[in-house]
Amino acid sequence: MALKPLTSVFLSPLSLPYSPSNPTPKFSSFYTKPTPISCQTQARQQAAPTSDPYRPESDGLGPAAPTRGDLFLEHHQSVAASEVVFNANKKKKKVKFSGSWKASAASACYGCGAPLQTLETDAPGYVDPETYELKKKHRQLRTVLCGRCRLLSHGQMITAVGGHGGYSGGKQFISAEELREKLSHLRHEKALIVKLVDIVDFNGSFLARVRDLAGANPIILVVTKVDLLPKETDLNCVGDWVVEATMKKKLNVLSVHLTSSKSLVGISGVASEIQKEKKGRDVYILGSANVGKSAFINALLKMMAQRDPAAAAAQRYKPIQSAVPGTTLGPIQIDAFLGGGKLYDTPGVHLHHRQAAVVHSEDLPALAPRSRLRGQCFPNFQVAFDDSTLSRIKSNGLNGFSIFWGGLVRIDIVKVLPQTRLTFYGPKALNIHMVPTDKADEFYQKELGVLLTPPTGKQRAEDWLELETERQLQIKFEDSDRPACDLAISGLGWIAVEPIGRSLRTSDSDLEETAKQLQLSIRVPKPVEIFLRPPIPVGKGGGEWYQYRELTEKEVEVRPQWYF
Repeated sequence: MALKPLTSVFLSPLSLPYSPSNPTPKFSSFYTKPTPISCQTQARQQAAPTSDPYRPESDGLGPAAPTRGDLFLEHHQSVAASEVVFNANKKKKKVKFSGSWKASAASACYGCGAPLQTLETDAPGYVDPETYELKKKHRQLRTVLCGRCRLLSHGQMITAVGGHGGYSGGKQFISAEELREKLSHLRHEKALIVKLVDIVDFNGSFLARVRDLAGANPIILVVTKVDLLPKETDLNCVGDWVVEATMKKKLNVLSVHLTSSKSLVGISGVASEIQKEKKGRDVYILGSANVGKSAFINALLKMMAQRDPAAAAAQRYKPIQSAVPGTTLGPIQIDAFLGGGKLYDTPGVHLHHRQAAVVHSEDLPALAPRSRLRGQCFPNFQVAFDDSTLSRIKSNGLNGFSIFWGGLVRIDIVKVLPQTRLTFYGPKALNIHMVPTDKADEFYQKELGVLLTPPTGKQRAEDWLELETERQLQIKFEDSDRPACDLAISGLGWIAVEPIGRSLRTSDSDLEETAKQLQLSIRVPKPVEIFLRPPIPVGKGGGEWYQYRELTEKEVEVRPQWYF
């Protein structure tokens, strides 16, 4: 009997029993199915479950097959690609709130935020077509400065926001309503708001509808230009005064900072507060037109550049600074944070009730104080008066006189104490003149555009809207040792009303109750507003008469802290 190959035959010695007569057992043969021989990789592929997410299909056998690491990498790349598509779709759903300005931020002038264009040479955002195509080719449109910003950087006054009821000073490119519409998306986003207020024009620059723009987002209140306050001003008193005024607005204010972009006072405190409260959110600089947003951002970047390399790199392309209200026309994105989040310089909200909305563009520099304020007091016996006027002032004080603050404000003194004094705080370019009330109308018509400026020149004076708004004020006071109130003129400055001048103090017992009331009449251009507010403590005397209010435990908890 022939034997089969070992690969297909199994010999069993148990097929025949052992016996002495049969010492050699006989083997029986069984046929089995041959087992195929394969490589180890192919065996693993056949044994792998089909539900493995990293091995959906085989792309090869043996050495040509992808390794498990290759499949793992391919899987994560596909997941990352799907996340990109998902985020893109998610951003498209937010377009109804944010508009298209974020998408177009890369093709806007870095100086003013206006969209770049090559058609209208006298409009904001204009760039020479050759320059535009060259920058576009090299993907450098974010480094382009438009023609208007170049002129502004050389001191020319070119407005781009139309005025309300006054002189626009140029083509009305953007209205105040359009600027507000560009900022309306903020109330729908999670952001950190840095709100700027001008200390010289605190009431006029404090946005009345800031809650409509900021929504429920936290606010850091920054008070600018504190370096313009009179000498020996106690900033502790000023800080407390600002917090008291802010609490009445019922805003979500985290802290209050007194700053100066020129001397960098208080800027480091703002930078630290932003880094503390940012928490990955975008930061928006918000404020009225010409409140100093661009100057503040430049000072902030300079301070942050000492520790953050991203801020140091952002200093190369900074927003343009100028005295023209509405210099910034569109949101300017600044990559100022290394840890995420962007910094945005927003267009200044153009307020029609400020003096800047009614004067000509060439007269705008006269409204901006350039140096530290010095109060101009009236009556001022150093002014040369004729003998009859001088004797009248000494006997009856300011009663029956009218005071002109440039061509923008007229104050008629109806009834005051003989010792009453008015102190004017504002730009030095506006001259102050006092004449008898019965001659005030004639004086105004004769000297408007000459002694009473702005408006500057008789040609502009002919088109002037006159002082159409008149407000009668009755001011009551209890303490003659401190000013009764401030008369704040929106966009100009303020007038401190002292019932009794410091040099002629008397006790309250010498005054009758009927005498503790002053009557004034103020006239301004039609859209300009007048604010009657508690007196701000400035100068050496402010620290002496200012009184801190006693706070309850609940007020201490919710009251924001102030820093400088």
